Amino acid sequence: MIRFAVRRLLLLVPVLFGLSVLLFIWLRALPGDPARALLGDKATPESIARLNEAYGFDKPIPQQYVTYIGRLLQGDFGASARTGQPVLETFLERFPATIELGVTAMIFALVVGIPLGYLAAKRAGGFLDLITVGGSLLGVVIPVFVLAYLLKIVFAIGLPGPLGALAFLPASGRQDARIDATHITNFYVLDGILTREFDASLNALTHLILPAIALGSIPLAIIVRMTRASVLEVIGEDYVRTATAKGLAASLITRRHVLRNAMLPVVTTVGLQTGALLAGAVLTESVFAFNGIGSYLFDAISGLDYAVLQGFILFIAITYALVNLVVDLLYGVIDPRLRTR
Repeated sequence: MIRFAVRRLLLLVPVLFGLSVLLFIWLRALPGDPARALLGDKATPESIARLNEAYGFDKPIPQQYVTYIGRLLQGDFGASARTGQPVLETFLERFPATIELGVTAMIFALVVGIPLGYLAAKRAGGFLDLITVGGSLLGVVIPVFVLAYLLKIVFAIGLPGPLGALAFLPASGRQDARIDATHITNFYVLDGILTREFDASLNALTHLILPAIALGSIPLAIIVRMTRASVLEVIGEDYVRTATAKGLAASLITRRHVLRNAMLPVVTTVGLQTGALLAGAVLTESVFAFNGIGSYLFDAISGLDYAVLQGFILFIAITYALVNLVVDLLYGVIDPRLRTR
């Protein structure tokens, strides 16, 4: 298992190198002039030339890439052309917010999705099964930003009439401005626990509810359907029928034979959905003014801020690769046969 983990980590190096090349070429191929986008109405031929020279945009693309890789190997990810802040510093400041939101969204999807999928499989063809399958289909087809706005209107802004009482959750931000919280790690919920400022932790948690539900809707729908299909397949296996015939307790059969084997494809789904969570965070954070990397990336794309886009996308790729490494290791925990490979 250790050799497998080391091998996967080493494979990450050429993958990230290839990604950096493709990303560099793709960004330079985008329509528009980054200097003109940054300067806006104040753009003049002289100011554009000065900005291109300052950021090396006037040099050939291969030379720009070599310079970029050289700085990258020294831990220098560049600085934002819009704000002047170092990319690494901004990422470390904002990434905890996105991680906090993504983890909460995935926990929501797992805690709700796995039991629903299991119950739907156990009652296949029944009313609960039909409702669950129909609801999961809606969760897939409704865009994240549409659901985010609906949740915000109903549970934060408020509907007219008596339904306005449903609006009891915060509409935006990570924490109320009135909360004088101490931030150690920039994970607001964790910081409140570490500093024993439990009111700050609870306030940060309430700000996570709506964006986490919106962001977790698609993973929830997919996990429900995957769990249902896996449980239906496992229930029909010979070893489950044998365990039932031996008179084993139903709870033991469910835990040891059904769920353990049905979780393998679900674990794979969780790893794959990590990318979808990071992509959906861009829209979700914009709707709820959640101060993470999603909203910052949105502004960087609008302003063609190359340094931010290159750095943030590389960081996201590393995160995605590490999550999938953890998923592969979990396979060995769930299925002992894989530990010897």
